[in-house]
Order: sequence, then structure tokens, then C-alpha cells
Amino acid sequence: MIARIYKPAKTAMQSGEARTKTWVLDYEPEQPRRVEPLMGWTSSSDMRQQVRMRFASKEDAIAYCEKNGIPYQVSEPHAKVEKKMAYADNFSFRRTGQWTH
Repeated sequence: MIARIYKPAKTAMQSGEARTKTWVLDYEPEQPRRVEPLMGWTSSSDMRQQVRMRFASKEDAIAYCEKNGIPYQVSEPHAKVEKKMAYADNFSFRRTGQWTH
């Protein structure tokens, strides 16, 4: 039962940064999922797979794991490179690249 501590990335359907400021603790699955023969749904008898806890900082999540004796693995977030650009910059006279179709 290894816990993963990570900072989630924003989803593709998100333009803002909601739910990306907290650290998340969830558990690695102990058993593989299996396909139910009647309906074809995937299921698992592992109840820890449903647990997801959010913490304000990485240190809080690590302290929780150490207090409860849970082995953990921390994944640091990747450095994000963000180039902010306004729509008007597409038509600027000081534009460095060519603007052709």
C-alpha cells in the first residue's frame, strides 16, 4: 500500500488553475481491475482506490503519511513554461515572426 503524493496538473478542459494549488494523496492499486462478465464494467475490490485526500502543502501530506506509518512516494511538479500573449499581439508591428497563411 504505497501512497502517491503529487500536485495535479490542470485538465485539458480547464483554462484556469482550479484544483491545481493543493497536493493530493492517493493510493496505488493493490489488485488489478477486473471486467464484470454480465455488464462489462470494470470493478475492483480494493477500497483504498476510492480514497483521495487533499492537503494545503507537500509537508502536510508527508507528515500525515509518517504519522500513520504509510509508505509514500512524492512526485514533484514539472516546471511550467508559460508564454502569456494577448490576441492583439498577433497583429503587432513589432512581431518578430512572419504572419502568413
